[in-house]
Amino acid sequence: MNANYGRELTAHAHILKGRGIFKTNNKRTKSYIEYIKNDDPKRKILPRVTGNEIAAFCLTEPSSGSDAGSIRSRAVLSPDGKHYILNGSKIWISNGGLAEIMTVFAQTPVLDEKTGKEVDKVTGFIVERSFGGVTSGPPEKKMGIKASNTTEVYYEDVKIPVENVLGGVGNGFKVAMNILNNGRFGMAACLAGTMRAVTRKAVEHATTRLQFGQKIARMSILQYVTESLAYMISGNMDSGCTDYHLEAAISKVFASEAAWVVTDEAIQVLGGMGFMKECGLERVMRDLRIFRIFEGTNDILRLFVPWNRIQFAGAHLRELQKAFKNPTANLGLIFGEATKRAIRSVGLGSSPSLSEYVHPNLATSATFASKSVEAFGQAVEAMLIKYGRGIVDEQFVLNRLANAAIDSYTMVVVLSRATLSLNSNLPTAHQEELMTNVWCNEASQRVMQNLAAIRSPQNLQNFSNLSAIAKNVCENGGLVHINPLLL
Repeated sequence: MNANYGRELTAHAHILKGRGIFKTNNKRTKSYIEYIKNDDPKRKILPRVTGNEIAAFCLTEPSSGSDAGSIRSRAVLSPDGKHYILNGSKIWISNGGLAEIMTVFAQTPVLDEKTGKEVDKVTGFIVERSFGGVTSGPPEKKMGIKASNTTEVYYEDVKIPVENVLGGVGNGFKVAMNILNNGRFGMAACLAGTMRAVTRKAVEHATTRLQFGQKIARMSILQYVTESLAYMISGNMDSGCTDYHLEAAISKVFASEAAWVVTDEAIQVLGGMGFMKECGLERVMRDLRIFRIFEGTNDILRLFVPWNRIQFAGAHLRELQKAFKNPTANLGLIFGEATKRAIRSVGLGSSPSLSEYVHPNLATSATFASKSVEAFGQAVEAMLIKYGRGIVDEQFVLNRLANAAIDSYTMVVVLSRATLSLNSNLPTAHQEELMTNVWCNEASQRVMQNLAAIRSPQNLQNFSNLSAIAKNVCENGGLVHINPLLL
């Protein structure tokens, strides 16, 4: 890959951000060691974790899967103020039985400055097994990733020096989210490699069977998009970008689901051989299943993606609401917004153009992407006006907005990569052009379908019915319908 690829992609990574589609908070993401305020623990711990000692990230508890704020482990400051005393337990901890150094999150009492009352907030700590009181359960028996040591970890009256607090008392949730974010961006790179190997195995079997041509083509496209996401994010990070948590979430969701589809298709191409253990694909599929769960489940991240845009759109609408309270002083803002909406309503408005950023061969695909970005922004605003704060409870709407956002972002990413290849006359440029055009064509259709679905009364009624069906099944403790032969 061209060494300038990451730098070249950076400009295109901000196309959507510049349109306000993917606004994010510009906060520096740090590794968990960097959150230690005291330099002494850093000098002591960094050489160990970068050497041979094993570390673990200890967040999940039986009562808190994706909801990090509901953890029950608790740490209380000792009477002399020198230690926190930790009690609690964690589950599904990778390296749990091996780690000497652990990042642990627990509730701590914090004085609320507004109310003056003591409340519990999550705090992050660096805990060493040598502190005493740290024990581990037996290794879990898992579906996949069996080489990973996964155990429960227990903490009983563990004394943690106060200098081992991460990011300040009560700031543990932010620390945990930043650590998870750092874990997500590499998934696309990891899974792109998996898909490359899986596709190669399928191709070896399918070269003489033309009926598998479309499957192989789609497998190749999914791998290309995933790999492009990995290069985009890592390129931005290398160039100093610190605002990439939304892109990391998108790449994690897309890569984990694409890898599953590609591996499933590879097994289908190989037929009975693919189902056999000696082929190796069954192990890949078992190992892949966890990627849609850990580092934040795809279900939660799908809600996070549109919510990020909703927060930005909400701030804009609040600005307009304030303007109307004092129209004389805000005529420019009000007339500007009114003009924009009027032009849009009669069809005279134009979508943001991406043509200047892409190779001429990709102009049509760039138009697809532009229209998708514009439609996505309008849909978010419309849903926010319709539901207000209640939008957080509309999972049907949020999921379809998320799918539209993911498709829009991946279109921009592949347009960027294919443009670089075409401009550089790479030997793979024509193939990349073909894949990009197919992807943008189909992705733009999915965007419009998803955005149409959230406006359709029939689809909204279907979602309401699905909610009722699920409620009935749960209340019944299983399927409600009975076997007609038993009547």
